[in-house]
Amino acid sequence: MQFNQYIDHTLLAPDATEQQVENVVQQAIDNHFHTVMINPYWVAKVHQLLAGTDVKTACVIGFPLGANTTKIKVAEAEDAIANGVDELDMVMNIGEMKSGHEDKVEADIQAVVGAGHAADTVVKVIIETCLLTDDEITRAAKIVAKTGADFVKTSTGFSTGGATVHAVKLMAAAVQGTSTAVKASGGIHTADEAQAMIDAGATRLGVSHSMQIIGK
Repeated sequence: MQFNQYIDHTLLAPDATEQQVENVVQQAIDNHFHTVMINPYWVAKVHQLLAGTDVKTACVIGFPLGANTTKIKVAEAEDAIANGVDELDMVMNIGEMKSGHEDKVEADIQAVVGAGHAADTVVKVIIETCLLTDDEITRAAKIVAKTGADFVKTSTGFSTGGATVHAVKLMAAAVQGTSTAVKASGGIHTADEAQAMIDAGATRLGVSHSMQIIGK
């Protein structure tokens, strides 16, 4: 199948150079990927480079730990919006989720969703499934859906593991019947792995091996 429009073409390495960012942008334009996913610093540049194309600009918020205060996450989101971002991938407060403080988790997400949706910006929420139990994955996905976020996302790719078919299935079941979709991200390297995530319920893929997945 054609994976191109499923793909958030991702470059989040801390040592990513300007030239590497430009290369990723060109690959995304040439192959009509859904977005280029970068760190907030590069949003203004990537937005400018993507002007007039069918590729959107995306960035991470509260990355990679999710442990920033809500005020900082909102400020980071608003700054990215001002710089032209189209989609925001925020990291949930994982520690508060593990603590069972679901009201605080929800409030943190809701604040960023509110800022994003006020600017017609898509918001995805990374729950870092590798750090959660199955029950926590289900509960976290339901919290994300309750806030009206556009996607619940598996992973940052910077923790102890990435996306798994099992986690994607749990998330898809948890958000079934809501407006929230599922994004699988982290450790997807091949077309077979990408297809498995889609078959499990993902409608977006966060990958840095995009060219390999599409066979280029």
